[in-house]
Amino acid sequence: MTKPKTARTRRWPLWAIAGGLVVVGAFYAGSQSGVMAQMMGHGGGMMHQHGADGTGHDEVNMPGLQGANASPEESAELAVMFRNFTTLSREVTNLPDGIRTVTRSSDPDVMAALVSHVTGMIGRVEKGDDPQIMIQSPTLDIFFARGAGIKTSIDVTDEGIVVVQTATDPDLVAALHTHAAEVTAMSERGMAAVHEMMMKRAGN
Repeated sequence: MTKPKTARTRRWPLWAIAGGLVVVGAFYAGSQSGVMAQMMGHGGGMMHQHGADGTGHDEVNMPGLQGANASPEESAELAVMFRNFTTLSREVTNLPDGIRTVTRSSDPDVMAALVSHVTGMIGRVEKGDDPQIMIQSPTLDIFFARGAGIKTSIDVTDEGIVVVQTATDPDLVAALHTHAAEVTAMSERGMAAVHEMMMKRAGN
């Protein structure tokens, strides 16, 4: 019998649990042995910096993924997703009172990081616990301030991680639509989309 959905419904496939352990384990093992340096791209690739927004973006070390209230694991998950954004695909349906999103990765480790990030961030919104990630969009501010007004369901299926979020507050609904579009841009263009959004805000 299928379990009826509550405000938050989770079905965790074994690969998501195992994959999450791989990602977190690689982070801690790397911090001691240099594996993290390889995972994070040290010694390879090209460093790009943009100073117009005052952050001095470093696409090798990605310091912008750190936050005053974010854990090392959360920053590592973001790095995994940004470095592998080409494995991501996503569909968004704007509802009259919110959104329905389906996001997936063709890479099991990236998918595990995605599931952990999405569920973790929704949990933070429910608690009003802003991670204060350096690059995060101001669109999130209203979520942390009025998170109690958002009803969320999460389901991990063969389709991907399916999230439905609804609200009666029109400001929250508008923010849900805006943030869903921002996340889609990041899934399509990675850190380049973040830079463009930050430059646009700096110019306003």
